Amino acid sequence: MLRQFLQSLRLSGAAYSPLTARRLFEAQARPLWLPTRPPTWRLQSTRFAASQGQAGDNKTGHIEAGPNEGILFVDNIYPLKLQWLLRLTYSGEEYIERVANPNATGVDPTGLVASALPDKGVAITEIIPRLKDGGAFVKFTHPADMSVTAIEELVREYLKQKRPRPWWNPFQRVHAHLVRGRPWVEDLFRPPSCRLKIEFVPEQSNTDAAELSQEELYRIFRPYGKLREITPQGSDDKTLPKFALLDFAATKRAIMARNCLHGMTVKEELGDKALARLKISYQRQRKSGWIRDWLLNHPRIVIPIMVLLISGITVAIFDPMRTFFIKMHINQTFHLTNNRFFKWLTSRTRDLMTLGNGSRQRKDELGMGALLEDRKNDIEQIQTWLLESVDNFIVIQGPRGSGKKELVMKHALANRRIKLVVDCKPIQESRSDSATINSMAAQVGYKPVFSWMNSISGLVDLAAQGATGMKAGFSETLDAQLDKILNNTANALKDLGLDGRRKDDKDASLGEAEYLEAHPEKRPVVVIDNFLHKSQDSPVVYDKLAEWAARVTTSNIAHVIFLTTDISFTKSLGKALPDRAFRSLSLGDFRPEVAKRFVISHLDADEDDITIDGEKAKPISPSQRRNDLGELDQCLSQLGGRLTDLEFLARRVKAGETPGRAVKEIVEQSASEILKMYLLGGAREGGAYTPEQAWTLIKGLAGSENGSHADDGLRYNEILLSDAFSSAKDPDGVLSALEQAELVSIVSSNGRPVAIKPGRPVFRAAFHLLAEDRVLRSRLDLAILQSAIKSESATIDKMEKELALLAELPKQPAEVLGRVKWLLSKIQTSQGAIEKAEAEAKTVKNVLMTEY
Repeated sequence: MLRQFLQSLRLSGAAYSPLTARRLFEAQARPLWLPTRPPTWRLQSTRFAASQGQAGDNKTGHIEAGPNEGILFVDNIYPLKLQWLLRLTYSGEEYIERVANPNATGVDPTGLVASALPDKGVAITEIIPRLKDGGAFVKFTHPADMSVTAIEELVREYLKQKRPRPWWNPFQRVHAHLVRGRPWVEDLFRPPSCRLKIEFVPEQSNTDAAELSQEELYRIFRPYGKLREITPQGSDDKTLPKFALLDFAATKRAIMARNCLHGMTVKEELGDKALARLKISYQRQRKSGWIRDWLLNHPRIVIPIMVLLISGITVAIFDPMRTFFIKMHINQTFHLTNNRFFKWLTSRTRDLMTLGNGSRQRKDELGMGALLEDRKNDIEQIQTWLLESVDNFIVIQGPRGSGKKELVMKHALANRRIKLVVDCKPIQESRSDSATINSMAAQVGYKPVFSWMNSISGLVDLAAQGATGMKAGFSETLDAQLDKILNNTANALKDLGLDGRRKDDKDASLGEAEYLEAHPEKRPVVVIDNFLHKSQDSPVVYDKLAEWAARVTTSNIAHVIFLTTDISFTKSLGKALPDRAFRSLSLGDFRPEVAKRFVISHLDADEDDITIDGEKAKPISPSQRRNDLGELDQCLSQLGGRLTDLEFLARRVKAGETPGRAVKEIVEQSASEILKMYLLGGAREGGAYTPEQAWTLIKGLAGSENGSHADDGLRYNEILLSDAFSSAKDPDGVLSALEQAELVSIVSSNGRPVAIKPGRPVFRAAFHLLAEDRVLRSRLDLAILQSAIKSESATIDKMEKELALLAELPKQPAEVLGRVKWLLSKIQTSQGAIEKAEAEAKTVKNVLMTEY
């Protein structure tokens, strides 16, 4: 394209030069999105050509002055503040020239220098703009009888009298100085600085350069501006070439000195011997940063102040936001079921929705209605407690599957709008502090939560402790994080309780605490589900919840209901409210008649009307059409009255199975679960109990070997004395772990455990089924017998060692005869137990070898 353009230019007969052709081509080939090139300087003299290069003659980086030539540097031609444009685009120079065109600002170096020069003998030959340095080099020729120093004095005197100033910097005039060295006009992006690095380079390669003194450097550089500091190279610094640092008071003075003296050769005052050649470069000066230095040097003051500021910002910004989200979570504002349009759409499409889950919902309502008749008094009792202004806990205790949550949420709190459910199970099962914080925040709607910041702040706190010797307080413990979440939740509950208050109420003069105390019906209800679930792992969460519940209860902020399966809940809650007798309800299994009514109501849930000849006839319920419901009484006595088991039975009978078959499958499934969870494999629950100990309870509850049936349970103390438990370090802890694993339940009387029963009613039948399995019984009995043989053998070894020690006495005193007899009797008893256990082991081994 350029070749075609040059050919057309020659054909047109225009005056041709490479520089002119290039400029014309760039002007025509410029893209539409780039601005046109601003007009170049219009030099008054026609004896020279303006140079637009920024890299010296032929891009060598240097400007050469021939015989009878000199170079002046004129500053304050371009603004230094626009240097960043040079880094953005390759056309940054054009933008600077457009803003600060010397023709328009009155600081054209051509006119200024030409006006100061004599009319004859001196001519400007070239101008090299230095946009980065804010000035320009002016090359001129002069007669042989006129020195460049005289020309410099003429130009400086003219600028001093006229005092030209650009419009962007009206407080500083234009200066000019003679270039005494060999300037380096590189186009690298090296911003000017007040500090110059002066390197002393030898004039010839085989010589060494002399290091100039501070007085000599002051004499050379002081004419260009006031110096702030001269820093020579340290005596222990071996860097070559030698250098010195000069700090000017102003950046413009440093620019002038660098452009005028770079490459100058310094000679002796009384001779022509070259001392050194100056190589000058800008040195980026580090800012003082006294504020930063003070902050870094006083961590004991700064770090606590930063902690206070961060805490203040958190309280001022995030706490109101988190309280708002907790309110939205409690009110279920963003739930789809509470949306007005969704409710309207549901009411208009109720028949279509009934085809999907309407029958199931109706079945559940009818089934629960049958059970609620038995627990109607419990529901009314809970509702009465919620209307009383007594600062106390409400505790609903019952085994898993007894319907505690359904009783409270769907019936006792059916008409309560403001209620919060906190499920302790996902919180307690979290494996780290961050997961625990996230789970607790999710239960109450606390967000945003920055649990990941806890680990980072811990590292910062550790680093601060290493620097200052004390903790900075950035990291927060799990207790502190849980307290923060619960405190925000308490504030949200208090705001919701006071939400319906008006200024024209009759008790508007009451304070917030007095108002909530006078209106217990307006207090929110907090339901803490699965309380004390796996409490033996870590009781921190439960302690915090109990303390917080005591605080909101005694402050009349909310009612708190605990749902737990642990019968020892008084120990944990008693720490929070030691002077209270809790209001508690114990939910057990349903009576056989209520359980039977529940199953039948499930069968009759999908009853349809029957019409004969267009007239509605008396319907016949599905339960009336079944002829196998007579088995229910016997089956329910075996299954028990646990709600989850009754629902399982009702679904199976509904599917067409007979009650006997359904119960049999439920028992077999329970037996398989017991076998897998408690008997097969090694120790369970982190070594809390062994399969042999679990089998001892299962075999005892299925039926003792002495012929006495275990319907009333096993005696607690008798189990502690059995072989499987007596050898354990903590027999009570083993039984507690088995109760926590829901294999058994421990019955207490007067505060002490007295009996052991199956964890679920259906487990009794499952225990019988497992005990009737001869192979399984023989396998586990063999393990118990081997354990007993090992224990008795250890006892014999201990007794024999003591006898050996007594035999070593030189003379057997009469006082040790009783001890020897006792040891011998213990050995005889243990030996008899071993022989008996080996005989039984031989029997069970025969069973294992002959039966499948």
